[in-house]
Amino acid sequence: MAEKCGSEKASSSSPNLICPLCLDIFVEATILTSCGHTFCRRCLKKYDLTHQDLDHMVCPLCREITKLSANRVDDLRLNVSINGCVDDYHAKCGGMNAVLEMCQKCTACKSLKDAVSFCRTCNYYMCDECLHCHQHLTVVFEGHEIVSMDDIIEGKVSIGHFFEKCSIHKQENKDMFCEDCKVHVCHKCVLVDHQNHKIKNQVNFEQELRQKVTDLAQRCADKKAELEKNIQNIEIQRHEVHTAVQTLLDDVRQAYSIKAKELEENLRNLTEQIHALERSFDDDLNVLKSKDRQRIKSICSSITLVDNDRLGHLETDTLSAHTLLCEELDAMLKEVTDHTSAEAIKKTAQEKRFKPADDTRLELGSISGSDPKMDVIQCVDLRGVIHGMARHSHSTVAIGYGSNAQGIDIIDSNGGKQQYRNTPLSDMKCFDLALQRDGALCVTTGSTEAHIYSRLGCRKATIHMRNIIHFLRVNKSPSDEIIITNYGKLVYIYDPTGSTLKRTVQTKHRTYQASTTRTGLIVASSCFADPSVVTVYDRDGNAGESLQAPEGVYLYAAVDELDRVYVAGVDMKNSSVVIRLYDLDGLNLKERVEFNALNMTLDTWWCYLVSLSPDMLAFACCKKLYFMKVSL
Repeated sequence: MAEKCGSEKASSSSPNLICPLCLDIFVEATILTSCGHTFCRRCLKKYDLTHQDLDHMVCPLCREITKLSANRVDDLRLNVSINGCVDDYHAKCGGMNAVLEMCQKCTACKSLKDAVSFCRTCNYYMCDECLHCHQHLTVVFEGHEIVSMDDIIEGKVSIGHFFEKCSIHKQENKDMFCEDCKVHVCHKCVLVDHQNHKIKNQVNFEQELRQKVTDLAQRCADKKAELEKNIQNIEIQRHEVHTAVQTLLDDVRQAYSIKAKELEENLRNLTEQIHALERSFDDDLNVLKSKDRQRIKSICSSITLVDNDRLGHLETDTLSAHTLLCEELDAMLKEVTDHTSAEAIKKTAQEKRFKPADDTRLELGSISGSDPKMDVIQCVDLRGVIHGMARHSHSTVAIGYGSNAQGIDIIDSNGGKQQYRNTPLSDMKCFDLALQRDGALCVTTGSTEAHIYSRLGCRKATIHMRNIIHFLRVNKSPSDEIIITNYGKLVYIYDPTGSTLKRTVQTKHRTYQASTTRTGLIVASSCFADPSVVTVYDRDGNAGESLQAPEGVYLYAAVDELDRVYVAGVDMKNSSVVIRLYDLDGLNLKERVEFNALNMTLDTWWCYLVSLSPDMLAFACCKKLYFMKVSL
């Protein structure tokens, strides 16, 4: 209680030495450069904790903005004048200990003797003589409530409110508060200078403010408990995320145990991807956790400043500061707690799957969950209308010209071109072509013949066809068998030399293009027929269920080296191409991915689709050639 008495003494005698935030004598008085208002440095640091995301500080009194440097409050300069006055005050009072030990003086007379009691009715501290008068002048003081200073100091009784006297109307208590002017006034001041202002009884005003602080303190405790509970929930979700990630690692390691030692590099790459996912999920969860902890820190810091037991006597500046703090704290408590983001992160982690590679590839597999996509990486203008296209390498195609241009071009995915110079191929019409593994070239020159040339340009064999409906189309199998179609309902399979017809396969629909898998299945496309279909056949002519395009859309199929089937749906009306990837399920095609639609120049219904590698396709129409990168 001695400390409180000393503080009250300092407050009444040295109002300019009181910090508006902590309501105590300044400690390291620090000035806000934009407006000149002064606060304790420690109070500014507490206030700044609630605004760490800003590069400035808003003055609690006037709302002026003061820019902050990297060290924030520590770089603000001290108020030398105020700090000097504080030092003088302490020196006059014999230091802080003397201030704390000061006794309350009598306020009922001018003797300045030590008070021995307090009259609750008069609101005066009384010395021995004043107490004697109170006790004996019963006509004047009958019924007054008197308490001893010892009981007050020991906390046995409370003296309630002690109002200051009005400086204008000397005998009147300043027991009213003007909310418009933010000052304490007596009832005569209200009649003279504060008519039509919003006036409140001081006792009621202080009770309302204390009740508001009490409510904020309770809401702070509730919000803190809610945020702590949410942090616990985040940790629970983190455990679920780690469990999902660990499942991925277990699947990868189980697959690795079956594969050869050459797969060590692939295992390391996959493990790094999974750890990157884990770090990404952890980072996302830590962001959520950090936000909640920062909100807790801000709330605790604000309530420390607001919930001050010295709120019983506020002047203009201190009142404004604490009213602002209450409003800011109220806004913080109204912010909605994020209960759903951690759950969403867990769900994303659990959706990740390990997809083992098939037995033909020397790798473990891949992590699914990212969106597959197909991007055009190069568009090349051709020197004439294309009549045939074949895979030349993993990044190049061979283009054949058969009408307004002649010969064969080799074009790479960077747009580089070179003409096939072997005589007589350099100046002959080429309506379709296929390149064998030894460099031999099978070329169709019309509707009745297909010629096989060595890599040096010497003709090795000629295949003669009868009952031809259209230009011959040619392809090759993985074992270099020659596959010929002519828009009829037969597929012709020749040995690699072209000298022997090994088999003919009957088809249900007209077939203009045919590709084969490593197991000998035939993927037949009717291309520009209406309706356009793609069907899978075995060598005995047994067929799976056909893919059928909508009216006006034409289907072109290509088989890659992993026996996956790409089908391009060409929509002439809308000038768009949609490519889908299918897996073989017996003789049926099972869709795996539909890639984004590609906007391309489509000058004719006749198009070409060729797989160059598992992640590269070539598509051509009329005088345009496109290279496309596939990401799964």
